[in-house]
Amino acid sequence: MFTGIVEGQGQVESIAPTGSAYRFVVDLGALAHGVEKGDSVALDGTCLTAVSVRPPRVEFDVIAETVQRTAFATVRPGDRVNVERSMPASGRFHGHIVAGHVDGTALIVEKRREPLQTWVTVEAARPLLENMIQKGSVALDGISLTLTDVAEKTFSVAVIPHTLQVTTLGAKGVGALVNIEVDCIGKWIRKVLGSYLAGAPAPARESTPAGGVVLPSSESIGLTLDDLRRYGLG
Repeated sequence: MFTGIVEGQGQVESIAPTGSAYRFVVDLGALAHGVEKGDSVALDGTCLTAVSVRPPRVEFDVIAETVQRTAFATVRPGDRVNVERSMPASGRFHGHIVAGHVDGTALIVEKRREPLQTWVTVEAARPLLENMIQKGSVALDGISLTLTDVAEKTFSVAVIPHTLQVTTLGAKGVGALVNIEVDCIGKWIRKVLGSYLAGAPAPARESTPAGGVVLPSSESIGLTLDDLRRYGLG
């Protein structure tokens, strides 16, 4: 597993088809130190297995399903990728829990630079956006970032200069395709509660005098503390 704290960048040296998969040869530079055959390494937020290690070069087999689900379909020899080696058991969580299992891709639609931060807005599909909340976490090309806004078709993050310098996000502009992994904890909670509530009647929405909406109480949807405990949430 990973934390979304990118350690540096590697350069793709070659991509060769091998049956239904592809062999990526990546120059990891100093980050190849300590990597052994069979180890997990995240490239642009995608967990891959090192199949050959000849420092500073490391080779990875990327299956067709991974290429289709990620931005690897647009990667070419010479391109740079974000690199994070898997976290050791004695490591520290500096970002958030990142599995390296990309949920999908999205397009950068705006990049607005300011003196101490850069605002990046990304257009994403609804299934991705439905698993995001403001101030929650998201991994963008393997970078752990905080969501500053989640809208109907887009989400935004604010990126500090250091992150732009050490990751590929500094060079990517409007129109670039990026890998997205939503917060896996939030995704599991949504799945468990969604499955439980699927058969429950939709709660009535009550308007307040100010025109707002009153959230339904746990009693109105038949959800109790015992129910939550049974699903491991209490």
